Amino acid sequence: MTERQRISSGSPYEPLIGFSRAVRVGDTVYVSGTVAWGDDGKLVGPGDVYAQAKQAIRNVEAALMKAGASLGDVVRTRIYVTDISRLDEAARAHGEAFGEIRPASTMVEVSALAEPEMLVEIEAIAVV
Repeated sequence: MTERQRISSGSPYEPLIGFSRAVRVGDTVYVSGTVAWGDDGKLVGPGDVYAQAKQAIRNVEAALMKAGASLGDVVRTRIYVTDISRLDEAARAHGEAFGEIRPASTMVEVSALAEPEMLVEIEAIAVV
């Protein structure tokens, strides 16, 4: 069996729900849906899709780094937004981070995220 490395972000949801921020198995890292929690434990950018997407990507990057990967290793992203009419804001943040990497990606609208202030959630898969 391939060794499994679990990466925690310290989110209170992890033990409650039973998930890890990221899991590395072999050369693949799976990053769970990630929102815009700042280092202070508060949501970054209330009402601002772009700011939340930027912070979510920073949080994805931090999880990847703990697993020995980087944004450059990302092959797949999924972006969940609560208002698809604001997709340009999330797309701009994604493009700034992944414009040269160009992973396979999907953006979809969802009715809500875990908390009403959350506007964007991003997940990623990387191969190192």
